[in-house]
Amino acid sequence: MALTADVKAKIVKEFGKNEKDTGSVEVQVAILTYEINELNEHFNYHIHDFASKRGLMIKIGHRKSLLNYLKKQDLKRYEALVQKLGLRK
Repeated sequence: MALTADVKAKIVKEFGKNEKDTGSVEVQVAILTYEINELNEHFNYHIHDFASKRGLMIKIGHRKSLLNYLKKQDLKRYEALVQKLGLRK
């Protein structure tokens, strides 16, 4: 369930500018999207895990804030990221 170093390195390599680019908006959104998807799978089996649902809502809000920031700064990068991640925005 936790994000392993291998998975994080793969996400950074795919979305980052280089292998150590963990702070760019694209990488942060991609990592949050991966974590959100993992939590959604967790809730298929653990319906009453309300503490984790709160964490999920926090992650969704953080991702939304980052996407809004990227949309204001660079619309083309925003559209490319949403397309690549398969988000419905």
